[in-house]
Amino acid sequence: MNKKSKLALVTGASSGIGRDIARELAQKNYNLILVARDYQKLEELKKQLKAQITIIQMDLSNNENCKKLHEEVKNKFGNIDILVNNAGFGEFGFFTETNLEKEINLINTNIIAVHILTKLFLKDMQQQNYGNILNVSSISGFLPGPLMAAYYSSKSYVLRLSQSVREELKKQNSKVKISVLCPGPVRTNFNNVAGVKFSLHSLTSEYVARYTVDKMLKNKFLIIPGITIKITAFASKIIPSSILSKFVYISQKRKKE
Repeated sequence: MNKKSKLALVTGASSGIGRDIARELAQKNYNLILVARDYQKLEELKKQLKAQITIIQMDLSNNENCKKLHEEVKNKFGNIDILVNNAGFGEFGFFTETNLEKEINLINTNIIAVHILTKLFLKDMQQQNYGNILNVSSISGFLPGPLMAAYYSSKSYVLRLSQSVREELKKQNSKVKISVLCPGPVRTNFNNVAGVKFSLHSLTSEYVARYTVDKMLKNKFLIIPGITIKITAFASKIIPSSILSKFVYISQKRKKE
């Protein structure tokens, strides 16, 4: 792979938003490093894209794998231009009834992997003084999340981490840019993994990916596709959390009906 070519790394690239962000970046002449646990799906995606593709099969719920990924990419390619932290999943149910081991994997994937990869690749980007990081959060990051407590909390972490890092970059006059994607319901395999179905209108992952890549490349920080979700994000700032919790609980409960 030509090191002078634009290079993007996408985690969770085997399906959904991650897969379609990879497609959008390939159309914009980025070479890609695609990371996921499902090697077969990555191979299928590789065949569809007109770009130089490197596949890395890896489980990012293992913290050491995150460090190995950074080391492998840095040693083989040097610096990258874009990091997309997309890997993540959800779990549905009352907090006392959900599976603890699955929640620990959720925390490792949704929070710790994002933290490790953001830190390690950001250090590289700071040295070269350019690059973009896109962290995938959710509208859930603005809200309390009864019946999906671990997932909502994890996405709040991603949102707050991104906001904090953004301010630090501004204070350092850095040319490195960070964005955070906060979508609402999207028609992806996430629903099957979490064991829910959305009662609200869902956007397609293709639309979300196209919108996101366009905004990220224009250095937009907070990326929220869809007017309904924009209104929800605004409302979360003015409605007390006790009331939001009640609304979210009702909405979540409908996902199982």
